[in-house]
Amino acid sequence: MSHPDTSSESTILECTDCLDPAEAFALISNETRLSILEALWAAEERPVSFSELRRAVEMRDSAQFNYHLQKLSGHFIDQVDGGYDFKHAGEKVVHAVIAGSFNEHPRLDPFPVQGGCVTCGGPLQGVYSDERLAIECTDCGQRHGEYSFPPGGLNDRTHEEVTEAFDNRVRHLHCLAADGVCPECSGRMETHIVEEGEEGCCLGVDVRVDHECVQCGHTLCSAAGLRLLDHSEVVSFHRERGVSLDERPYWTLPWCVSDEYTRIVGRDPYRLEVRMPVGGDVMRVRLDSDLDVLETAIDTCS
Repeated sequence: MSHPDTSSESTILECTDCLDPAEAFALISNETRLSILEALWAAEERPVSFSELRRAVEMRDSAQFNYHLQKLSGHFIDQVDGGYDFKHAGEKVVHAVIAGSFNEHPRLDPFPVQGGCVTCGGPLQGVYSDERLAIECTDCGQRHGEYSFPPGGLNDRTHEEVTEAFDNRVRHLHCLAADGVCPECSGRMETHIVEEGEEGCCLGVDVRVDHECVQCGHTLCSAAGLRLLDHSEVVSFHRERGVSLDERPYWTLPWCVSDEYTRIVGRDPYRLEVRMPVGGDVMRVRLDSDLDVLETAIDTCS
């Protein structure tokens, strides 16, 4: 079976009309241009005509409005049949504004969350700081994951709704990362098994998984079990024993936050085994170094 050439000489991405990052930010630093992007986002249907956009932005001077519109065209928006529509970069700018990453710096006091500490059994709390949410034990301080959570995710949500949204977000982030797609830039994500003694641990465990984007450098780390939350055999094993994995926050499942249930069964290349005990039965899942499932087995109590 032949494979495509992935050398640098044959790279798919060849930028012929790229903006310097500083120039790109300068283009959207103008209040009118941000208003144009927000008006385009708020439109019930796209594309949006020149006149409709101008009315939404409430600018009387047609020539001045056109000047700002042309500054955005080709980089953040496109002129198409029927008016104007977003390019991907324009959508990302609006998403960042809506998420509050540019202009919101909310304070949120620690609040209790469901579950107990996998280390000492103590109560858990959510701690929000610098656009990151962590689940930690109030007794021993053990962390059960800390991940980015934009300020917009706090709006109009109770503490329970925030933790539910955070749980869903973490599952989504790790699903993408383990599939080799950066959740930030869609670049190629590489997966590495990391053992005790190496720095940068996010959970205080001896064996963890690090995902790192080769394009933007974005990183995620976790226990290996987090990769298995949506695996069909794992889901079925738990469902047949009365446990619905999509209704249990990941931090209440010890094999998702602790390496007590993970062991290394091979090196060069790495092979891991994750154990999942439920009601006396135990499911064992073997993973390769990319966290792809190699085999599963169930040990029953009968």
